[in-house]
Amino acid sequence: MADGRPRVVVTGMGVLAPLGIGLDEFWANASAGRSGIGPMTLADPSAYPCQVAGEVNDFDYTLYMDRKDGRRMARFSQLAIAASRMALEHAGIDLERINRERIGVVMGNGGGGIPNDQEAMRTIDSRGGMKVDPFYVSKRLSNMAGGNVAIQFGLLGYNTTVTTACAAGTQAIGDAVEVIRRGAADVMLAGGSEAGICELGLAGFASMRALSTGFNDTPQRASRPFDRDRDGFVPAEGSGILVLERLEHALARGAEPLAEITGYGCTADAAYLVAPAENGAGAARAMRLAMQDAGVDPTEVGYISAHATSTDVGDRAETEAVKAAFGTHAPKLMVSAMKSQLGHLLGGAGGVETIAAVQVLRTGIVTPTINLEHPSEGCDLDYVPNESRQANPRVVLKNSFGFGGQNAVLVLRRFEG
Repeated sequence: MADGRPRVVVTGMGVLAPLGIGLDEFWANASAGRSGIGPMTLADPSAYPCQVAGEVNDFDYTLYMDRKDGRRMARFSQLAIAASRMALEHAGIDLERINRERIGVVMGNGGGGIPNDQEAMRTIDSRGGMKVDPFYVSKRLSNMAGGNVAIQFGLLGYNTTVTTACAAGTQAIGDAVEVIRRGAADVMLAGGSEAGICELGLAGFASMRALSTGFNDTPQRASRPFDRDRDGFVPAEGSGILVLERLEHALARGAEPLAEITGYGCTADAAYLVAPAENGAGAARAMRLAMQDAGVDPTEVGYISAHATSTDVGDRAETEAVKAAFGTHAPKLMVSAMKSQLGHLLGGAGGVETIAAVQVLRTGIVTPTINLEHPSEGCDLDYVPNESRQANPRVVLKNSFGFGGQNAVLVLRRFEG
């Protein structure tokens, strides 16, 4: 970059999500506007008003790691290892011929092993505390996805976990960019992983009335950001991991940059526990900071991958934030919501949705906001309703906003040398 900082590029991506396992299957379904939401099977939802979810179907962890190792991990760690293996292979990184002291991990996660909490408490109630799984603690801790990825692949560099709720995956990628920029690593694995679909998690979100309840008979219609009939988010699981690399390092080993991450903004609302600040003020600041960091004018941005969880207050606040950050350019932007197809992966959302944003830059195909039949009052931007669009944006934003008022925004640019 002109300011002397290292340029950071994406050279590999791995994804397991409700829309498919592996980049090819995921993108084929995403770009076709399909839904990955169906009846909930990972938990018994019969006692709860929400009975649909976005699940990673047919996941077999033994395809990605030793069976014994996998039994000692929670599902969110298994998913993270699988996505990391895919990403490393996609990037063409030979771990036997690279300095692993210069490869690190920043993982985003929201809840850790919540299903393991539920299992442990049931064991205590039925059999006593000394019968709890001896690997319970090392399974459930939020940092264990990042820790297990490092152990599996022998990655000896910078390693941390970001737990900023639904902003975590995107913030992990932004933080990893900063690690490379300051010279602490040449390569980073970054993204998010979440696998919290269980009765405990379902009960918590259902009791706060955050989940969709009106589409149990038609699951693929349940997640409907910006739509008049939206009634809450759909719980989901998955992992999306990107290989980020200092440009010179990538070119020296003959790697193909897939996109460039040029900007990162992170702010706090300092307002409410589970609602955004009025008018999306904190989110707007994060977007402005990200564009400032990237050195781009708002008019250069063609597309925003929205956070857009399908909640009334959240979707309206994000729309207002986009208008505040982009001014007269806001009506010209394409803004679409991957969660309409995926559900909400919580701490894993930012990783998977950033991978989709990279694919938008690579293919020129903008994924749609499905189920947008009657735009809600105050939701009046171009949300790319119901069908993908060939548009070829050169610069895109990725928004993620978490409980606690934590906001993370990335600017990605098509790699052009």
